[in-house]
Amino acid sequence: MTAVTGLAPRPLADSTDSLLRFAMRLDATLTGFLGLMIAAAADPLSSLTGLSSIAEYGIGAFFVLYGLVVFALAAALDLRRAGIGVVIANAVLAVAAVVVAAADALPLTQTGIAATLASGVCTALIGYLQYLGVRRLRA
Repeated sequence: MTAVTGLAPRPLADSTDSLLRFAMRLDATLTGFLGLMIAAAADPLSSLTGLSSIAEYGIGAFFVLYGLVVFALAAALDLRRAGIGVVIANAVLAVAAVVVAAADALPLTQTGIAATLASGVCTALIGYLQYLGVRRLRA
């Protein structure tokens, strides 16, 4: 048996992508979990938010799917490109949440508007953490 010393993995302390991987996995986990909770409680939530039950199911399914995609991207070898894509997607979703709440595009109740804005703020915060992780990577 021979030992190959050049192929040893980098220690975690020397890794420059750990923040980005953590932020992407956090995003995937929270988004997927929230999607499951929204889908499970779609009927009661619809009366609180003003959206239909079908819309709530659709939002929950989108969140679960988005979480699965981000979790898969967090394992990518080219993490910089995947991270930049996720940061852009989170920025678009955060802005979209504010636009939907401000433009009265949907028949949202006050609770629905608050939930939409809160999701936009959380998305922006996680996106910022991911942005910091992308900046930490070597180009």
